[in-house]
Amino acid sequence: MLSNDKLIFAVPRGRILEDVVPMMKRAGIEPEDSFWDSKARQLCFATNDPGLDIVRVRSFDIATMIAFGAAQIGIAGQDVLMEFESREIYAPLDLGVGGCRLVVAEPQEFAPEDDPRRWSHVRIATKYPQITRRHFAARGVHAECVKLNGAMEIAPALGLCQRIVDLTSTGDTLAANGLVEVEEIAKITSRLAVNRTAFKTRGEEISGWIKKFREAVDAGAD
Repeated sequence: MLSNDKLIFAVPRGRILEDVVPMMKRAGIEPEDSFWDSKARQLCFATNDPGLDIVRVRSFDIATMIAFGAAQIGIAGQDVLMEFESREIYAPLDLGVGGCRLVVAEPQEFAPEDDPRRWSHVRIATKYPQITRRHFAARGVHAECVKLNGAMEIAPALGLCQRIVDLTSTGDTLAANGLVEVEEIAKITSRLAVNRTAFKTRGEEISGWIKKFREAVDAGAD
């Protein structure tokens, strides 16, 4: 059982964690040794701060944990925060890491004669159905979303849909699967996010961590 007195800091597994670890260190957070063991099955780790524990979970779970107060503070991609769109999440600080873009892509053979401005209905494979629907609805386009959690790039080749919405950084994966970007939805980075209720009730502690991370961001930019 986790202590109710400690702040719970949620961080994402995988590549983004590698990007944010140097920033965590500059902010003064040193997790226990088992945190660095890629084979460790535990999810919660103590830190050098007796008032702070870390949980390491999937990026989409971070938004859920913060929204419902299971974690008071965490690091989440702007894509996750946009998809979840909870009023209980306050994301005051852009950490400037994990940079990529959320884009619409389609097979290369469609692109030369296709114009997204003429679309009235699109069927799209994505793990971001809320963002996708909002994006297209803003210009009167009905988006029929097929929810996938991965391997979006293969969906057009399998006949599941003609277009996808997914993250890209270099475009290499799109190109390798015969796809090209036709529209950018948003530029994405990782942000420091906090639970609004916790920010009111434990404002001094959480404001202190926001300040430390802001200083860590500034130090990394020097």
